[in-house]
Amino acid sequence: MTGTEASVQPTSDAQGGTPTRVATFLVRIGVAFIWIQGAGWKAPPDFGEDAGRGLYRFTRFAITDEVFAPWTWFVREVVLPNFQVFGWLVLISEAALGAFLLLGLATRFWAIIGVVQATAIMLTVSNAPNEFGGTYWLLIIANLAIFALAAGRVGGLDGVLRPIWARSSGRVAHFLGRMS
Repeated sequence: MTGTEASVQPTSDAQGGTPTRVATFLVRIGVAFIWIQGAGWKAPPDFGEDAGRGLYRFTRFAITDEVFAPWTWFVREVVLPNFQVFGWLVLISEAALGAFLLLGLATRFWAIIGVVQATAIMLTVSNAPNEFGGTYWLLIIANLAIFALAAGRVGGLDGVLRPIWARSSGRVAHFLGRMS
């Protein structure tokens, strides 16, 4: 083996070298802040329903600016009649997404939730006035990258707690290990 071949040996570290690790960390933190910012404008208790603003206004775009007919039906028949429950679920989900991604805890689980949430947003507002649907595709892709890269293992609690979860025989620890 020549000196050049020796220096190009593949790493056994699934996270790659330093540039990959830094990028992985920054993507996770950046996406966490996107979710936190998104949660920040959801205003309980009515989430804009009484004034036709805020989350309520954006949710109505699923009906007025339809993206996907089955989703429009779901929003009209299920979401809007139960809007305050929906509002709380969105607020809690997005705040938890941001917090758990920021901490790097159960990151793969929360990345899946992020894909689902970003898909729901995309199906709701992609055709709305002044919206760029590509934004939600990027958010879906970023959450998929967080999942694929196990981003919480880089500068997150998943990296610290994963060895402990691996030694445990409990179901919760096993689940957290798989979702880290």
